[in-house]
Amino acid sequence: MPLVSIDLTLLVLTGSSFFILGAYYQHHDFLSKVHRLIQEDPYAFYIREKLYDTLQLFNPYCLDQLDGSSSRMSQIMKYGFPGLDDIRVYSDFILSYDRRNRVAHWVYEHLRAPCVKSNGNGAHRRESYYQADMSVPSNFRADLTDYRDSRFDRGHLAAAGNHKCHQTHCNETFYLTNIAPQVGKGFNRDAWNNLEIYVRDLTERYGSVYVCTGPIYKPKHQLRGVTDAEHCGKVDDKWCVEYEVIGENTVAVPTHFFKVITVESKLPGGSPYMEAYIMPNAPISSSTNIRNFLADIREIEHIAGLQFFNGLRRSFFFGTNYSTASDIYRNFV
Repeated sequence: MPLVSIDLTLLVLTGSSFFILGAYYQHHDFLSKVHRLIQEDPYAFYIREKLYDTLQLFNPYCLDQLDGSSSRMSQIMKYGFPGLDDIRVYSDFILSYDRRNRVAHWVYEHLRAPCVKSNGNGAHRRESYYQADMSVPSNFRADLTDYRDSRFDRGHLAAAGNHKCHQTHCNETFYLTNIAPQVGKGFNRDAWNNLEIYVRDLTERYGSVYVCTGPIYKPKHQLRGVTDAEHCGKVDDKWCVEYEVIGENTVAVPTHFFKVITVESKLPGGSPYMEAYIMPNAPISSSTNIRNFLADIREIEHIAGLQFFNGLRRSFFFGTNYSTASDIYRNFV
């Protein structure tokens, strides 16, 4: 074979090898960047299935490569995002912020037994302090002065008592993005606190609980007299939404609050158990059982404009929305 032909063949082989290696490392680097993006950006995480489908056109095994590890965000949002407005990712919870009302739309937590138990080595609430979240633009931000002399408590949505593993986790629950105006005596310090304790009890018993909490501005029925000639003597049937605002930044005072609780079974492949609650932001008698506030999750979705467990059938969940503990609840493991 002529020497020129051999040199040309070697040149082609060498060039092809470098091209293949370069393409491989470029592809691997691209997959790593996509993986980091999905783990860190909630919007990319939300559309990850579409990203996977696109990438599989080039590499059918990329799904396995991308799913090789899991971020805290993917753990917390295992059952999907209820909405995607102004998502904010903290170290141990995630929320959607309502810029108009200066409170969250919803806050999602994944609770684990070790982090809800009191112990001397964990986080301490007394070392945390309320503070505005400076990452929120100033014209949409709630401030400590808004709550001053308002007669309302600074009520946690993600409870500080749910995040005792690390001081940072506890501290971040005191950002005002995670706070809403709540009636103090009879609600925040009593009935609502009892519901939070109930959630922690479930966590200690079953080990893994997902909880989504948020405000509701519930319409109420009003009857108004009508005096015009056409409707004289009749009553005009009206529905309206009314709520108070506090402070110069007009922080909204919710009429109600909700919790959607998902308890995972200890049995391999066992269906999760789900409950939903709606409580009025008002004094509640100490004799009232919190299970009186069990609600249909569809009511929360309708009023709050959210969608829970997107892509999952409701029959996937094992649960009850009755006002008393049912056989299903008692027999759940």
